[in-house]
Amino acid sequence: MTQIKEAWIVGALRTPIGRHGGSLSGVRPDDLGAIVLEALMERTGVPPSEVEDVYFGCANQAGEDNRNVARMSLLLAGFPAEVAGATVNRLCGSSLEAVAAASRAIMLGEADVYVGGGVESMSRAPFAIPKPIRAGQTSSSLCCGICTSGSGLRSL
Repeated sequence: MTQIKEAWIVGALRTPIGRHGGSLSGVRPDDLGAIVLEALMERTGVPPSEVEDVYFGCANQAGEDNRNVARMSLLLAGFPAEVAGATVNRLCGSSLEAVAAASRAIMLGEADVYVGGGVESMSRAPFAIPKPIRAGQTSSSLCCGICTSGSGLRSL
């Protein structure tokens, strides 16, 4: 019987926490992800070519990060094209799910080096008009792309 391998976190970092419409609002989510990936590889000394896969959590996945933001980030960070990237969505638990998926893959022996993390930019998320409760009803509120209560930003 094959023994389950141990998975270790060998480096952790993040971008600063910004405000909606603040100093980070002009930076695309995939560029934010690339900045962190570049810094992580530098700090840990792990060559990007040794990474099997990059898992990123992203709850929004609309607008600029509607494609595979993990894959786009790793390519922008200069990782080899052979490194895979996958984006997972578990809403508020997306980044945690990405780290768990990376650790499971290591524990099961799929490869030795994975990156798990997440990226989001609510400043750059598209706004949505909540679905009316009844047909023909109009709404006077706007909310962010993942808001479900309609309690986001009120009409301008």
